Amino acid sequence: MPNKKEETNAIRQIRHQPAKLDEVDRKILALLATDSSQSYAQLSEVLNLSSPAVHERVKRLKRDGVIKGTVAKIDGCKVGRTLLAFVLVNTKNVISTKRLLSLGNLPEIEEMHTVAGDSGMLLKVRVRETEGLEELLGKVQDIEGVDGTRSYIVLSTFVERGPDPYL
Repeated sequence: MPNKKEETNAIRQIRHQPAKLDEVDRKILALLATDSSQSYAQLSEVLNLSSPAVHERVKRLKRDGVIKGTVAKIDGCKVGRTLLAFVLVNTKNVISTKRLLSLGNLPEIEEMHTVAGDSGMLLKVRVRETEGLEELLGKVQDIEGVDGTRSYIVLSTFVERGPDPYL
């Protein structure tokens, strides 16, 4: 039988250590965060480095997990998912919280975070309409150990961005 510490740590991912980044790495990250479609040649002009040097740095940043991926940022409303909500999920214990991970493959769930406080998990979800949210909440509440949910529907989004590489 696993001890209590093992059960508690079962939901945690590996602790992240900050990468060693110099000023050029941070500039690359800031430029790519603004527009990831820039070529190595375009970046090299701004950074006063050769294209191969920029390429090597970006390759290292990807290898080290600093750059997790290069993706298109899709407007949820333009693809018909007009309702954005944050859902706090109250769970009985860590094992119940871990069971929620089984929902991670649902396309409506954009983010899942374990949280400190009254709830065990915070979900960022995007659905077509209130009926879609109701259906998703039913799936969440069907999981053993879920005591309830609290939903916060987003009316407007003014700032949405990733971390600043300079902080």
